[in-house]
Amino acid sequence: MSDEHNTPGAARSFETLAIHAGNTADPLTGAVVPPIYQVSTYKQDGVGGLRGGYEYSRSANPTRTALEENLAALEGGTRGLAFASGLAAEDCLLRTLLAPGDHVVIPNDAYGGTFRLFAKVVSRWGVEFSVADTSDPASVRAALTDRTKVIWVETPSNPLLGITDIAALADLARTAGAKLVVDNTFASPYLQQPLALGADVIVHSTTKYMGGHSDVVGGALITNDPALGEELAYHQNAMGAVAGPFDAWLVLRGIKTLAVRMDRHSENATKIAEMLTRHPRVTQVLYPGLPEHPGHEVAAKQMRAFGGMISFRVEGGEQAAVDVCDKAKLFTLGESLGGVESLIEHPGRMTHASVAGSALEVPADLVRLSVGIESADDLLADLRQALGD
Repeated sequence: MSDEHNTPGAARSFETLAIHAGNTADPLTGAVVPPIYQVSTYKQDGVGGLRGGYEYSRSANPTRTALEENLAALEGGTRGLAFASGLAAEDCLLRTLLAPGDHVVIPNDAYGGTFRLFAKVVSRWGVEFSVADTSDPASVRAALTDRTKVIWVETPSNPLLGITDIAALADLARTAGAKLVVDNTFASPYLQQPLALGADVIVHSTTKYMGGHSDVVGGALITNDPALGEELAYHQNAMGAVAGPFDAWLVLRGIKTLAVRMDRHSENATKIAEMLTRHPRVTQVLYPGLPEHPGHEVAAKQMRAFGGMISFRVEGGEQAAVDVCDKAKLFTLGESLGGVESLIEHPGRMTHASVAGSALEVPADLVRLSVGIESADDLLADLRQALGD
């Protein structure tokens, strides 16, 4: 990150970086918020005489630059790149790192769109993948081949909230000559710092906690490898699925309150998870903040708190789970996650329908919650009535 975008003085705490990194006052007017540069092209001072390096907004845009510098600072990286969606970021990353004949290890619990990208798109390009339980390094080791170039991890995972020991898999990846990619969407950089634990690249759907208000779609890649950062930037420009200036501005605005929002998300989710563990109609609660969660100790080691995502299973099977989703009033029935408002969904029929019949198929009696920042008491009351209390 350039000196002009560093925070004032010696301040480097996350909360300060979230507000100041990349956010320099506008040099023309002094506006404290970076403007939305809603522009496609830029006047040149003679052929090749670029002002600030800007020539065309697919290649670079000042609003997007502000976001990308902010993303890099928050994740402790040297390069951040903003995309039109999380899947656009994943696509760019895979086409940068892989070639026909390469192999990838993916989790047995992952976002349905990620699985669809591997199974229906990347596989047609001649890239193979194997599925492993990434919470178990032995399972990942067994899935490796001499052609493995990438180990892909979600932690916490979507939708079963599995936890992977990032440092352990980073060591495994280095030994295998592979890159470790961590989807950090559920945790956000406030709760977890994968690069510091040895990951090579971080993926975000900035639609979720980074944006935080359910009003923007975006994605991001962050790395601390300068050479890889240059390769990713080349492919970002060549492929063109970049974040637009208004979308970049919305994500940048959302990030300013990320720390305080994540504290509240985590606080509310903990109260809800504890209530669900005591409810007679709930057969299992999946939340890494619970001491009985199999990944609790690892999560406590590598996360600041445990986040706002909870999944749980209900007695009565699939229809009972669907009924809980339909009966919720304050929890909005909808896909996505990470906004200030609470959401509820049935993964098997909604976000993870694409993994039906695969090794990633989710339980039919599963309900997923994205716990918002409303009053915890109101959220608890809503879930109790939805469960039939």
